[in-house]
Amino acid sequence: MPNAHSSLAKTILITGANGFVGKALCKTLGNQGYIVHEAVRKIDKTSSAHQIAVGEINASTDWTNALIGVDAVVHLAARVHVMNETATDALTAYREVNVKGTLHLAQTAVKAGVKRFIFMSSVKVNGESTTVGHPYTPEDLPAPADPYGVSKYEAEIALQQLTKDTSLEVVIIRPPLIYGPGVKANFRNMMGILSKGLPLPLGSIHNKRSLVALDNLIDLVICCINHPAAANETFLISDGFDISTPDLLRRVAEALGKKALLIPIPSAMLQWTAKLLGKAAFAQRLCDSLQVDISKTQQLLNWTPPINIDDVLLKTAESYKETN
Repeated sequence: MPNAHSSLAKTILITGANGFVGKALCKTLGNQGYIVHEAVRKIDKTSSAHQIAVGEINASTDWTNALIGVDAVVHLAARVHVMNETATDALTAYREVNVKGTLHLAQTAVKAGVKRFIFMSSVKVNGESTTVGHPYTPEDLPAPADPYGVSKYEAEIALQQLTKDTSLEVVIIRPPLIYGPGVKANFRNMMGILSKGLPLPLGSIHNKRSLVALDNLIDLVICCINHPAAANETFLISDGFDISTPDLLRRVAEALGKKALLIPIPSAMLQWTAKLLGKAAFAQRLCDSLQVDISKTQQLLNWTPPINIDDVLLKTAESYKETN
């Protein structure tokens, strides 16, 4: 059933419903008794879900049918960050979807009488890295360093302005790296390397990074749909446990039933080599620290991450092995 702050049969519109987070969120909400509207580009005729085709997301997307009877919107859809951006004018491309598309949806939601709008932003609004022991907080001056982070920050500003002019309640969530069963991209590639027993030159990395398990993120989203104190606030999220890259690799390998072979190469040499190979951003993620302080999230919402990292890594490893 929905949590104690909610009313029965609350109707939620999820954008990005076919994505990594979206699929899991839709399933969990449905299991908890919510009415879920899934906004998708094209209808999947094999799905039994209540899907509404909206096409591309931009400043002219027609949200009319998708927003009928909706109490809250969870906006997950975005032009996502990629390591090797190919657009000639990346910032304009990101703004079209992440800023203009988001604001248009929110403005249409106001007209439709939607009460609350949950916006999935990114820790990249805060910046790219921290020094160990000095985590980002929601109150820090934003310092996005790439077009994706800039577009998310600009969307946040636009939404916050909308709350001043309307009755819409906006909740902003800035997650770091999200992992869990079905995870793709670099995390999945890392599992592939570890499952093959290949060596990695990461034994001398002494960093700390905040991650968030998919189930922990979903739990917070549902809390933010309902909790009165979430209105017009910005939250950082993590598992409440920061981890070094070598420790993460060892834990993932153990979950896969393998042993991590980590060669001790100095971080400076690793980053220098990566820069020569055009992989500087990827190396930065492996070597630098990025910690977030979730104390505001915990205290204001009385929220604690319900699942620990090792349990999630085991489920993630099992899912990986089933599909390989």
